[in-house]
Amino acid sequence: MFQTTRPKSNLQSAVNIAELIYHNAVRSVRKAHGNAVMAIFMNLLQTIIFVLAFFAMFSIMGMRGNAVRGDFLIYIMTGIFLYMTFSKTLGAVAGSEGPASPMMQHAPMNTAIAIISAMLSTLYIQVLSLICILFVYDVAFNPFVMTEIHDPMGCLGMLILSWFSGASIGMVFLAAKPWAPTPISIISTIFQRANMIASGKMFVANTLPGYMLVMFDWNPLFHTIDQSRGYAFANYNPRNSSWEYAFYVSIVLLMIGLMGEFYTRKHASASWSARR
Repeated sequence: MFQTTRPKSNLQSAVNIAELIYHNAVRSVRKAHGNAVMAIFMNLLQTIIFVLAFFAMFSIMGMRGNAVRGDFLIYIMTGIFLYMTFSKTLGAVAGSEGPASPMMQHAPMNTAIAIISAMLSTLYIQVLSLICILFVYDVAFNPFVMTEIHDPMGCLGMLILSWFSGASIGMVFLAAKPWAPTPISIISTIFQRANMIASGKMFVANTLPGYMLVMFDWNPLFHTIDQSRGYAFANYNPRNSSWEYAFYVSIVLLMIGLMGEFYTRKHASASWSARR
């Protein structure tokens, strides 16, 4: 029982790591509810409520005319899906187990596996929710919805980029959290709530004047949402956003987060968990 088994090849190491990531991702999915199906359903219900709430708000306030010409629910969903993916991934990565977590007491476990598992579990839930909602909308309400989306793969690419951006910012929060748990948690929550407005999902970026554009174009999510609408609607050409900006900013933030997490892990103390 005191012997340790070590992988004999790179392939075996890769298989062992993939297995650890899979089991930890399942654990992350089941955190919200003991039943994995119910955990997915709760996220699905939350997304549906968001879509219906924004649909009602736009209709009551008479803002439907400000949207892109085309299917109005597709316009709303391109914003809601990307916002939910970004926000959920940021929260999952920032809240994943750190170097002082009891989970790190188990020999095969490390922070990289915890971070990747949190990222993949969130992506799995969000993509599954997106597929379910689009399927129901296509079958029950608009049988031509998939043909109305100009470039589905481009929209999916922006969803993946939003997921990556959320994970990169979450890495920065994760690296800083052990040093100041309460302030960083508050800042992370404020940032996620601020993205309700700063993400730009409630308006079309092409209609913004220059003095308002500078209030939003710092946000990678603003760019991915606007670009996704360019892929979703054939008659919309986003000129005030760039997916390259979101990609390069995410890469830079990911590198900063990785360096910070490496430094934090080297100086980790078991007493940190007592301060939380």
